[in-house]
Amino acid sequence: MELVVKNFDELTLRELYELLRARSEIFVVEQTCIYQDIDRIDYDSIHVFLKGENDEVLACLRLYYVDEEKRIVKLGRVISITHGIGLGGKILKEGVRVAKERMNPREIIIHAQCYAIGYYEKEGFRVCSEEFLEDDIPHVKMILKFE
Repeated sequence: MELVVKNFDELTLRELYELLRARSEIFVVEQTCIYQDIDRIDYDSIHVFLKGENDEVLACLRLYYVDEEKRIVKLGRVISITHGIGLGGKILKEGVRVAKERMNPREIIIHAQCYAIGYYEKEGFRVCSEEFLEDDIPHVKMILKFE
């Protein structure tokens, strides 16, 4: 397993395909959520992913500035293809590390599916909103502050 960290323009065609395939497998197929995944935000994102032996994406997320001047970073599209073996926690920990090293955030925000609140709390995120629907799935906004 290999950790890969790349800006959009650095991704190979195979890596891009695998990222989109993995996100579709989890969000569209497994969670039966029809939404616009390809949203142009990927262009301005740092992509963090774990790649397996056959170049398949095992877990991934993306990071981008919501407000670069205020150093507010959004972490999203967090997935793990195989559940229950710790890849989700590993990719989240790496995502926070990469954000700190490359983006120097004052805070990282996420829109977390409500069932996953505990998962994000383990990394230090705290709920900072009421529950809301995003793509017909209950979410909350969570924040991790550094200053």
